[in-house]
Amino acid sequence: MQTILLAAGQGTRMRPLTDHRAKPMLPVVDKPLAAHTATTAVNAGASRLIIVVGYESEAVREYFGDEYAGVPVDYAVQSEQRGTADAVRAAEPHLKDGPFAVLNGDALYDEASLTQLFENAPAVGSYRVDDPTQYGVLYTDDDDTRVTGVIEKPADPPSNLINTGAYVFPAAAQAWLEVGESERGELELTDVLERACTETTVSAVPFERWLDVGRPWELLEANEWKLDAVSRSIDGEVHEDANIRGNVVVEEGATVDAGVVIEGPTVIQEGATVGPNAYVRGHTLIARDATVGHSVEVKNSIFMQGSTVGHLSYVGDSILGRDVNFGASTTVANLRHDDEPVRLQVKGEATSTGRRKFGVVCGDNVKTGIQTSLNAGAKLASGVRTTPGEVVLEEKLD
Repeated sequence: MQTILLAAGQGTRMRPLTDHRAKPMLPVVDKPLAAHTATTAVNAGASRLIIVVGYESEAVREYFGDEYAGVPVDYAVQSEQRGTADAVRAAEPHLKDGPFAVLNGDALYDEASLTQLFENAPAVGSYRVDDPTQYGVLYTDDDDTRVTGVIEKPADPPSNLINTGAYVFPAAAQAWLEVGESERGELELTDVLERACTETTVSAVPFERWLDVGRPWELLEANEWKLDAVSRSIDGEVHEDANIRGNVVVEEGATVDAGVVIEGPTVIQEGATVGPNAYVRGHTLIARDATVGHSVEVKNSIFMQGSTVGHLSYVGDSILGRDVNFGASTTVANLRHDDEPVRLQVKGEATSTGRRKFGVVCGDNVKTGIQTSLNAGAKLASGVRTTPGEVVLEEKLD
């Protein structure tokens, strides 16, 4: 199955993590987000990949190269992000005769369901959610096996069955990509889906598991998903007085010092150092060359490459971008006293994360002064500095 992977967008809702890299290249355990999608696609039957690139495209090209997971890779450029149909239209010159799949490079799909999608072409992936008003909702026949249409973000949804953004279109759809602008001013692939529903029978393939990774807390959820699949592997240097519990990966070249306790699922990547006397637990990724220092506690967090929390600090349910440096005794709050879900600023609007516990999001090269306090849901833009003892309650942009 020739498969188009959409990876051109800027990921504005994920900022500041996407200030300097494309959202599909954000780390999810051992590989970028889009690489998990590509791997699943190949395992499900993708015979070649056509990756649509745009924003920060060089990193995408460098990672995937001309071949990935044993299948050839081509690239199409979407120079201006005008919508999903426009992205697929950019890829159309690379398509050969026959059906083709389209997947979002910032979404995770379970392999068994994606295999079913490929085998039941033409088809669209479906998934049930509690609140369908924020998604494209599918119209189906009585037994939910045939798609008859789709409506975007309806105030009064016809059902809770949504579109996962995973499609297999018939070969004829290559001629249907010239669509008009939607009310949002974009060229929507759902218009192509509507055409397919009138021209042929489109199957609704239920996905057992699916995750749209559009906002920072969903990146945490993506890591939680993939960390659950890791198996214990201790290849790095671990002090005899360290305590490693459960499914923990310590890669070759990583160092775990004396007095450290690590509870899985956790991955400590090459070049990272932990301890002495640190406590790392929950679903945590300590990426390459990152540092968890003396008496630091880390819970359910992502430390991207080169980030350092030197000593006497607490970081919970948080995401630290590349080369972040927390000064001594920096403390992250991750729980509201009213027990309401933590809110985070997304494109200037306080948005519920849906999570009872959520800490902070830091862009690349953030540095905090000693004894900085970061409130639950605080967001620090790339390159921001705090002064000693500073309190950040919500958002710090400069």
